[in-house]
Amino acid sequence: MSEPQGSEGTTQRLPVIEKAEPELGQSESAAAYEPRPALEGEDGRTHRFWSARRVPAAVVATLLLVVAGTFLYDIAAVRADQRAMFWRRELARQLAERPLDDTWVLVGAGVAAALGLWLIVLAATPGLRDVLPMRRTHPDVRAGLHRGAAATVLRDRAMEVSGVQSVRVRMRRRRADVRAVSHFRELDDVRADLDEVLADAIRALGLSRRPALSVHVRRPGRKG
Repeated sequence: MSEPQGSEGTTQRLPVIEKAEPELGQSESAAAYEPRPALEGEDGRTHRFWSARRVPAAVVATLLLVVAGTFLYDIAAVRADQRAMFWRRELARQLAERPLDDTWVLVGAGVAAALGLWLIVLAATPGLRDVLPMRRTHPDVRAGLHRGAAATVLRDRAMEVSGVQSVRVRMRRRRADVRAVSHFRELDDVRADLDEVLADAIRALGLSRRPALSVHVRRPGRKG
């Protein structure tokens, strides 16, 4: 039996590039992640969803209906040669006799102004803060992701990292706060893996505005 020719029988070891890790303490490890730049045609920024404001609209409509109906009934009764209701006569007397700097007049004006300002804010703001707009891939389709669902996805991905015992994720509109507890492995290694895994998870969510990522890793507290 002959051996193959042309082989020198030597093996050259390839160089290994080790990933540099920051020197961090072993009681707690923290890092802030800035979103990676979006690829061309991948940003797709879109506006927030507008709330229907059904409850405030129903309350305002009901109050207006009751007040307008009561005034209309009283005016019709007066036109039919009946006396006006007591509350309307008392209201007219109070408005005629009380000065503008009276305490109750100022309180009533303040309440009316506060209600009016509240309605203006509701009409001018979109609402639905718990729904994160997703990137639009079709001009006629809009999608959103609930912040609780996004936090659940990040928590599940973080639990897949070796050494992670528990994770708590708080998803905000512009930042995701991740606090993990690691019961073994070096904290800086766990934090580095969490940075990489959660960065990919945030990219996979397909959000219009990718939130920044803040990761904190610590050891479990002493029992007793």
